[in-house]
Amino acid sequence: MARARARLQATVRRHLSSRGFDEVETPCLVPAPGMEPHIQAFETAFAPEGGGPRRPLYLHSSPEYAMKRLLASGFERIFQLSRVFRNGEVSATHNPEFTMLEMYRAGTDHRGVMRDLEELLEACACALEPGGLPRARWRGAEISFSAPFERTTVAAAFAAAGVDLAACGEDAGRLREAARARGIDAGPDGEGFADAFFRVFLAAVEPGLGLARPVYLTDWPASMAALARISPSDPRWAERFELYAAGLELANGFAELTDPAEQRRRLVEEREERRRLGRPEYPLDERFLEAVGRMPEAGGVALGLDRLLMLLTGAPAIADVLLFPAAGFLGG
Repeated sequence: MARARARLQATVRRHLSSRGFDEVETPCLVPAPGMEPHIQAFETAFAPEGGGPRRPLYLHSSPEYAMKRLLASGFERIFQLSRVFRNGEVSATHNPEFTMLEMYRAGTDHRGVMRDLEELLEACACALEPGGLPRARWRGAEISFSAPFERTTVAAAFAAAGVDLAACGEDAGRLREAARARGIDAGPDGEGFADAFFRVFLAAVEPGLGLARPVYLTDWPASMAALARISPSDPRWAERFELYAAGLELANGFAELTDPAEQRRRLVEEREERRRLGRPEYPLDERFLEAVGRMPEAGGVALGLDRLLMLLTGAPAIADVLLFPAAGFLGG
């Protein structure tokens, strides 16, 4: 498995370098981690050797903020194989420390990065499959990694499950009503739209995604834009995508937001949501926010490399592709 990981990483580096991408490194210890409400960062503190107040630092959950600062500074095609950290995440598909491929390209949008990614994954599948073909076998199913991958919208995926997402208009009550009419548990009354959305998604949509070949799920509800741009042609949707194979999420990407005021508003809103959930409230990354306004049009994506290795080697769980899985020292 260690050799398979080395082949995978070598293929990523060779493929992206041949297409003009520069490999970069950014810090793992940062003063402001990602603000996503459901991600918990590992916290530590810098203690000056000569004395003085301790300052909080965090192990980053993604290199996104730093890499976007590089985009704003003139880098046009960049990638990183980064160790990232998320507290509390241990399962068959989660480890609190894992490897993320993060890549960005200036002068394009999410569609350009989707093409970059599917060509890369086709090359990775060929490198790890014994016959050199772009395919993998995982949990009894064969998956073709031949590019281009399939594409469908979030609304179309919900429609396939019998739920008209567009008609719900990001109203949690209407979404629960539509889901219950199809026998889908959308959670208790009083939960917000995002909670109801993901209950339906996890129960009725995600398990059927990408069973024979990977599929891009595009056009997410505007309230779930995260760091993505809202579609200029239809403000109901964000220019965000996720990649699924065999019902497993592999990647999350955007047409990048370049409006610093809107980015600040979203981060403040996420911080308020963290407060509501009783989670630690992290500081805003002011250097990142300043850089957002200088960023060119760009697309970016984050790919879970360990999950990809699982699929390409047929490993049943993420612990099987790690030499030192967290479950070994956490007792899981």
